[in-house]
This record gives sequence, structure tokens and C-alpha cells, in this order.
Amino acid sequence: MKRRLLAYFLLLCFSLGISLFSQAQCSICTKTAQQLGEKPAKGLNSGILYLAFMPMAIVGVIGYRWWRSNRQADPQ
Repeated sequence: MKRRLLAYFLLLCFSLGISLFSQAQCSICTKTAQQLGEKPAKGLNSGILYLAFMPMAIVGVIGYRWWRSNRQADPQ
């Protein structure tokens, strides 16, 4: 059980580390960012990641609570 939890935790840390370097732009935003220059493009990318965080966090919390309630309801 602890090994599995540790593996999930390491996977989460790894995926969060990779997401910092990922591109969070659609093709239209990418073209706009290329025209703006480097510093505004980084700001645009950070803004997109900032706006995407809250919906993803809400979905994650709902999924976790659902998983936890199903796990408690089905003792094995």
C-alpha cells in the first residue's frame, strides 16, 4: 500500500514538474504570442496556465471525493 502511494506521489510530482515547461497555447494564441515577443509571450502562457488551474483543481477534488466515497461504501 505504501509503495503504491509513493508511486502515485512520484508520478504526480513528475507530471507537475513537466507541466511547468509545457506549452499551454492553442494555435491562434501561439501565433499571437510570436508576434508579441518573448516576455509578453511568457506572460500569456502563464496566464493560460493560471486560468486552467482552477477548473482542473475542481475536477480533481470532485474525483477524489467520489473515489473516496466509493472506496468507503465497498469494504473488501
